[in-house]
Amino acid sequence: MPTEFDEHRLDALAEDPGLDPGGLLRQFASAAAQVRAARTAAVEAGLHRLASEGRPRSIVVAGGGVAAQAGEVLAAVLGNGCPVPISSVRGHRLPGWVGGHDLVVAVAATSGHEAAATVRIAAEAVRRGCRFLAVGLPGGPLADLAERARAPHVALPLAGEPRTMLWSLLVPLLVAAGHLGAAGLPETVYEATADRLEETARRCGPTVETFENPAKTLALDVAGTLPLVCGASPIADLAARAFADRLAGTAGYPALTGAPPGLARDRYPLLEGPFGATGPRSIFDDPVEDGRVRMRLVVLRDEEDGLPEAAAELAAVERAAHERGTPVSGIEVPEGHPMERLAGLIALTDYATVYLAVAYGADPLANTLVVR
Repeated sequence: MPTEFDEHRLDALAEDPGLDPGGLLRQFASAAAQVRAARTAAVEAGLHRLASEGRPRSIVVAGGGVAAQAGEVLAAVLGNGCPVPISSVRGHRLPGWVGGHDLVVAVAATSGHEAAATVRIAAEAVRRGCRFLAVGLPGGPLADLAERARAPHVALPLAGEPRTMLWSLLVPLLVAAGHLGAAGLPETVYEATADRLEETARRCGPTVETFENPAKTLALDVAGTLPLVCGASPIADLAARAFADRLAGTAGYPALTGAPPGLARDRYPLLEGPFGATGPRSIFDDPVEDGRVRMRLVVLRDEEDGLPEAAAELAAVERAAHERGTPVSGIEVPEGHPMERLAGLIALTDYATVYLAVAYGADPLANTLVVR
C-alpha cells in the first residue's frame, strides 16, 4: 500500500473502473438486487415449514465474518420486542445450552476453509436434534447436511465476495423469523430497504464527484486520522462496528468504536490522550513537521430508536470533541423502518471503506491471510 493518500484516485474511478479493488464497488451496488432475489429464494425454499413445530426457545445463528454479522443485524432489526432470543455463534463450538427446543441457522457465504467451522457447528446441531435451517451456496456442504437432516436450505441467489453479501444472508433469516412468530417484517419493508440501497448507490457511486458524494467525503475525513465511530441507538451502534470491521478488512485501516452507556467514561479519555487534538506530544515528534496522527470522531446520528440518556451522552462527547479541537464527522440517518435505516448506514460506510482503499492504492483481496 502506498504511504500517501491520493484523493485524485477517487474521481478517476469514473474514467478508470480498474481502480476499483476486486470489483467491490460493483458488488456493493448489487445490494438492492440481493434483497429482492434473497426474498424470492427464501419464499421458494419453503421456510413456511418451520412454523409446523411452533415458536422455538431461541434462534442461534452460526457463521463467521459477514454471516455472523447477519445474525447481529437480525437481532438489531427485530429489536428488544422480539419474543424469541437471538444469538450469534462466531466460534468453533455450539454452546452447551443449545438443544432440541432451539433453531440453529447455519449461514455461510462461501465454502472451503472459511465455512469449515460453520459446517462443524451445523453437524453438531443436527446430532443434538436441534431444529435446523441452512443458508449457503447451492450444492455446498450446508446444502448436503440440510438434505440429510430433512431441513430447509436457502440457496444464495447471487454469488460474490463474501463481505458484499450481507443482504443475501440476512433476508432469509428475517423471512424465517416471520414464519416462527418472531416479529417478521411486512413485505413493504423489504422493498423500501431495496429502494434505500438503490438511493445510496446513486448518491455514493463512483461517478458522483467527491463534493457531492457522502461516501467519498467520509473517506477523505477519515484518511490520516484514527477514527472513533459512535452511535447511540442499537442500529447506529451496529453500523459503527460494521464500519470499523470493514475498514480493517477492506482498507487495512484501524478504527475504534464506542456506544452509550459508558461512552463518556471509556472513550472520552481518548480525546485527552496522545491521539487527541491537545494531547501530549511524543519525544519523537518532529518539531518542524508535525506528522502526528490525531483522532476524528465519527457520529452516526439515529434519532428514532435511541434512548434520551444515550443521545445525551453521545452529544456530550461530541461537544467535548469540538471544544478540544478534535474534528467531528456527522452522518444523519433518514427516517424509516430500522431495516431501512441500517441498510442506508451500512451501504454508505461500505462505499467509504472502498474509497479509502482506492485512495491508498490498497488491494483488499491481495492481503488476505489464508489459514490451512
